[in-house]
Order: sequence, then C-alpha cells, then structure tokens
Amino acid sequence: MTTEVQRKVEGTGRTLRNVLVTGGAGFIGGNFIRYLLAQPDFGGRIINYDKLTYAGNLQSLEDVKAAHGSGPRPRYAFERGDIADGARAREVLRTYAIDTVVHFAAESHVDRSISGPAEFIQTNVVGTFTLLEAVREFWGTGGASGGVVFHHVSTDEVFGSLGPRGAFTETTAYDPRSPYSASKAASDHLVRAYHHTYGLPVTMSNCSNNYGPYHFPEKLIPLMIARALAGESLPVYGDGKNVRDWLYVEDHASAIWTILRRGRTGESYNVGGANEWENLRLVHTVCELLAEMTNRPKDHYKKQIAFVADRPGHDRRYAIDGTKLRTELAWAPGVTFDEGLRRTVRWYLEHQPWVEAVTSGTYTKETCQ
Repeated sequence: MTTEVQRKVEGTGRTLRNVLVTGGAGFIGGNFIRYLLAQPDFGGRIINYDKLTYAGNLQSLEDVKAAHGSGPRPRYAFERGDIADGARAREVLRTYAIDTVVHFAAESHVDRSISGPAEFIQTNVVGTFTLLEAVREFWGTGGASGGVVFHHVSTDEVFGSLGPRGAFTETTAYDPRSPYSASKAASDHLVRAYHHTYGLPVTMSNCSNNYGPYHFPEKLIPLMIARALAGESLPVYGDGKNVRDWLYVEDHASAIWTILRRGRTGESYNVGGANEWENLRLVHTVCELLAEMTNRPKDHYKKQIAFVADRPGHDRRYAIDGTKLRTELAWAPGVTFDEGLRRTVRWYLEHQPWVEAVTSGTYTKETCQ
C-alpha cells in the first residue's frame, strides 16, 4: 500500500462502507455485528464470513438477518468460508468490494488447544496468513481505493502470566504459555509484519476475558450457569485463585468501533474491563445470582463446586492496562461488572432453548476455562 493510502486512513475518522467480519457467527464477532448495525453513524454493510465450526451458530443472528438481510439495500449478508481458503476469501473480498476487515475468526479455547493444538495452528496462524495475503492482493490491485483498514483482534494471553501486581501494556514482551496463546502471538506478529513490510494498513487490539450473551457454553461463566442448572458439578481448576480481568462483550465491541474509526494505523491497543476476579470468587458470585434469580437459598448452587486438577501451564493472573486506549481515543468501559454479570446470568436463564440448540449434536463438553 502507498503512503497516500495510509494518510487517508489516518485522518480524523474513517468511513466504513463494506465491512468483512471474520468469525461473525461466533460469540464476540456476532455481538460486534449487532453493535455495529445499531450505531447511528454507521451506514455501511456487514459481510459475516464464517466457517461455522462447533462454536459458530447462525441461529444467534436470525433476528439480524431478518432486520438487515433483505430489501433493496441489505446491510447484512452471510458468506460461509474458511479464512485458510485463499481463493474463497479473495472471491468474497471482490464480490463485496471490502474496504474494512475485522478479524475475529480463531480457535480460542485453551483446553482444546492443549488436547489438539494442530487445529489452532491451522486456523490462527495459517488462516491469518492466508487472509492477510488475500487482502494484500485485493487492496494492492486497486480493489479498494483508500480508507482501507485490517483490524486484528487478539488476546491478553499472548503476554503470559503476571504476578500479584502490575498489568499488561502494549509494550509488554510476548510470553505465550499455551498452544492457543502461542498461535495468537504468531498471528499478531504476522499482522505487524504485513504492516511494516508491505504497508498494509492495520490496527490491532488485545483484550481481556469477554463475557455476555451468546457465549458458547464451554467458557467459564456460561459453563457454570449451564452445569449449575443441570445439577452437575461445577469444576474449578486448582485452588481457584487464578485471576482474570473481565470485559463485557458490548464494551469490547464499542472499543473496536472506536479503534476502527480513530485508531492510528500500525498501532495496537489493549482493551480491558478493569475487573480483576479470582475464578473461585467469580463462580461463587454466579452461583449466588443464579440462586437469587431462581428463588433458591443463597448457597444452593455453591454446593456443586468441585475442585479439579489444575490445567497444564495454567497462567496465574492477567490484567490489562488500558491507559493508551483511554487517553488517545477517549474510550472506557460503560458496563459495570455487577450490571454485566446480572445481564449475562439473566440472559442465559431466559434463553435455555438457545443453549440446548448450540450444544446439541456432536458438541463435546470441556471442563472449564
């Protein structure tokens, strides 16, 4: 890409017209699609590009399709495809004249990466490389004339594990500890390399643990809700004192929207919720909220908690320093953890048919995050 294209991208605000969201049928991608279509200052079109693995489900976006997927100027379309399929990716880029890519698609469950790392390397590393090549080729041939950007969504897990104090910044050295985090670290490096080597206009973000509606029930919060309601044990790794920073998924979507419009090309931004919780304390709180909302005694679901052998290489603590995003782009999370957790628990109680639908068939349950 030319420096002229980069100058256009780095203006006072980008105009997003045709946005390709990879992994849009997944948890964060689907919530981002919902969020973006609700923004009054977004008048563009979204193309959801998803392979539809076990964690991707179009049922989560049926109402979005009904509201925005038809008529003379549809604003939402779905295209099934694998990011590791370069020919298919190039076809979609050309068909919709894509000027913005928001790259969520990834294998993301640490437990699964430990038992089967090959799929994580294929999707997160090879897939990201293939997508970058397709985008570079398309934008490099004049398919999108200026104002283009490739936004890569990553995780705080690439930074490794923290002690009792301190937080990850954008300059923290990478120290991935699992096949999942190593594969995401590799994809981060590829995106940076494509910016510095080829001038591809990119922005990046590394986020803390997300929670909220439509979260596939293999991650900690929805898994605890599902198992508690089913009368099953609530497995907690080790001593339960591992600490995570929690970010409501709608806040994550708003952060990405902010970066897309005003983020500096080539820059990375950490997105955190400023909500550090020990896993065991979080499970206790989820149990108490469930008891309250189902009219049970306060400790009813806590009796199902069972400690299990710790996960290999389990990072002790993550924490995000969001100063750069706050000071440069004036972003801050808008949903408190108390409010977000209540919304989340209530959503799962009210959407049990969705949980049953997405976990039917060949889905294999994992123990916990």
